[in-house]
Amino acid sequence: MKLFRRRPRLPAGSRPPLAPEERVVAWCTVAETADVVVATNHGLWLPGTERLGWHEIHKVAWSGRELRITPAEVAEDRDGYTVLVDGPVVSFLLLEPGELPDQVRARVTRSVAYTTHHELAAGAVRVVGRRVSGQDGLSWAVRYDAGTPVEQSLEATDELVGAARSTLEQAD
Repeated sequence: MKLFRRRPRLPAGSRPPLAPEERVVAWCTVAETADVVVATNHGLWLPGTERLGWHEIHKVAWSGRELRITPAEVAEDRDGYTVLVDGPVVSFLLLEPGELPDQVRARVTRSVAYTTHHELAAGAVRVVGRRVSGQDGLSWAVRYDAGTPVEQSLEATDELVGAARSTLEQAD
């Protein structure tokens, strides 16, 4: 009789090239393939790609069978923060997901230390401070709502990010 149900170990041939302090927390085989999706304490390894850090994932959706990931892509680097846009959505059919969806959602959510949405003169912007595994401090980014004239919003965005940073510094 088994007292503890243990998930099978990740096959050695499917193991991604982990960093020295990185460890696997959950994994799952993608349906009808030999590919695996691997969650670690540092991020999510998708089939055929590099690891996405938890702070590099904008959205995660779980349907009960399909895991949909919307990665963040850098549109522009600014002084002290980046402007992010949604990357192409990738989805994976997972028939025996185990703890993978829960781990992904929890770790993406945990990476968000600060988030707020601001109306601008024309459009709106979300300011986000996220934890990056293995780094001190927060990584700051903004994401403009669709239709927001970015070039006309630069000064306001700089002020909003500065205010967010100072708010968190004062809290420490």
